[in-house]
Amino acid sequence: MNQPDTAPKTSLSLRLSKAELVLVFITMLWGGTFLLVHNVMTVSGPMFFVGLRFAAAALFVGLVSARALSGLTFTELKAGMLIGVSIMLGYGLQTMGLQTISSSQSAFITALYVPFVPLLQWLVLGRRPGLMPSIGICLAFVGLMLLAGPEGGALHFSEGELVTLVSAVAIAGEIILISRYAGQVDVRRVTVVQLATASLLSFLMIVPTQERIPDFSGLLLASALGLGAMSAVIQVAMNWAQQSVSPTRATLIYAGEPVWAGIVGRIAGERLPGVALIGGALIVLAVIVSELKVRRGDAADHASDETLQHEREGSR
Repeated sequence: MNQPDTAPKTSLSLRLSKAELVLVFITMLWGGTFLLVHNVMTVSGPMFFVGLRFAAAALFVGLVSARALSGLTFTELKAGMLIGVSIMLGYGLQTMGLQTISSSQSAFITALYVPFVPLLQWLVLGRRPGLMPSIGICLAFVGLMLLAGPEGGALHFSEGELVTLVSAVAIAGEIILISRYAGQVDVRRVTVVQLATASLLSFLMIVPTQERIPDFSGLLLASALGLGAMSAVIQVAMNWAQQSVSPTRATLIYAGEPVWAGIVGRIAGERLPGVALIGGALIVLAVIVSELKVRRGDAADHASDETLQHEREGSR
């Protein structure tokens, strides 16, 4: 008599759910934003533009979610403000970096937020990463060294590369925070709060950074409104999709972000050295490897490893 097969099976389906298709679409959008921001840095300072961009995003989401805003709770306010701080740091520093490095470089370095998540959880929460995340962290480190372009056996990080690297850490923090409050908040309300907080803090940062207020420009206005709308779509879609898409599947989709950015950058004329391309490929591999874990029914234990955003914001 045939016995039922009760052994756990692992399969990777190529069929994408509606939520996963949405994530693929916003990942393509996200990849394209790097070149747009890189170009707009010719007419605006980074913090002013980030403030304008997220003000537009907050307005768009707020208009759509107006009826739900009256139910805002203290938990949603706190979550939105904390996530907003991380969004401001992540996108603000990333935008600063785009003043001096290419959009392709920025996208690959930003993608380090994925292996940074388990590393940050280890350093802050004491949760030691497993085998595959550890391998991913090592691959990401090697990829970063190649992408930075070692000269004479010594690493030479430019200022743009360094601030972009710090922005990846901030985005990793955003992921952990979003995961921390997932299921406890209304997606629409918390998204408005986090976008508004990121905008306000970015505008306030103009003072200590002594950034000049830019002159009015059609490119600046169009970019702020366009990227604001895209940020609104990305933030809401990621917050919505994470409720049904597993962390592993989401990360595999997000791994395509720097690839899309590289494709867009190449079409626009950007050319990375061969060694930098190898480094970028290793970073993408690190993103994928970080989430390839052998688990037996405890996937929920890893839910904090991917909730993005990354945005993200990212964004993430």
